[in-house]
Amino acid sequence: MLKYIVKRVLQAIPLMIAITAICFILIDLAPYDAVDSLVTDKMTKEQIEQRREEYGLNDPVYVQYFRWVKNVCKGDLGYSLINKTNIAKDMSVKIPNTINLVLPSYVTAFMLAILLGLLAGYKKDGWIDKIINGAASVGLAVPTFWVALLVIYKFGCDLKWFPIVGMHTIGDESFGDFIMHFIMPYSVLIIGFLPDLVRYVRSSTITQLSEDYVLVQKAFGSNKMEILFKHVSRNVLLPLITKLGMSLPMLVTGAVITETIFSWPGIGSYFVNAINKMDYPIVMDILLLSGTLVILGNLLSDILCALVDPRIRVEGE
Repeated sequence: MLKYIVKRVLQAIPLMIAITAICFILIDLAPYDAVDSLVTDKMTKEQIEQRREEYGLNDPVYVQYFRWVKNVCKGDLGYSLINKTNIAKDMSVKIPNTINLVLPSYVTAFMLAILLGLLAGYKKDGWIDKIINGAASVGLAVPTFWVALLVIYKFGCDLKWFPIVGMHTIGDESFGDFIMHFIMPYSVLIIGFLPDLVRYVRSSTITQLSEDYVLVQKAFGSNKMEILFKHVSRNVLLPLITKLGMSLPMLVTGAVITETIFSWPGIGSYFVNAINKMDYPIVMDILLLSGTLVILGNLLSDILCALVDPRIRVEGE
């Protein structure tokens, strides 16, 4: 297993280089850059060029790329071109805020999906299945931002039950105030995560119920609930664990739209603001983080599957 992990990590290095190089080139090909957002009507062409030279934007793209990679390898994520703030310090504040929002939402959706998906798969084509599967289909079709706007309008503007934006009221850092700000984006994310997970569990449940071991358990006199929750659910969890590991990037980038709409001070809104201002050091650092989490998520999925299924361990050995 250790040999396999080392092999996968070594394979990830050229992949990360390719991802960052492509992203860096695409950003360089954009018609605007960070200096354009700083230009004023009073600035002369010489002053604009001086700014470009100061930021190193006149250097060839490969020079800029290798300079950025060199700094990242030293642990220096650089500074925002617009705000002049340290990106590493900004991200150390933003990432925990995002995790505090996304992790509870995804775990809640995950647990609900197991229950609803097993029930829908077990009652295939019944009225319970039609309700759950229909709701999941509608949830997949409805954009998250639209749900967020409806929630804000109804519970924030109309009923005024919850505050609309931010993570805290200015001057109030209490846990109760945090919860009041937390409930609406938390609910929107659950609605966003749940449909895909429910359909995934439902599909796996239907597949498992057609396997021979289910007939064997029925022949031995096992009741339906025992077969469903003791035997079928165990086999359904294996592909679901793979999906759980691959969802690791969501902890950082899974709530970009929701964070932006609710002005939640997380990595998502930080990323969107950087894109709008063409603050490419921030954009590149977040893309690097996201790519790293994708690779780690795939690796984590393989490890979890090997731990759960002994057959995979044997094949690996």
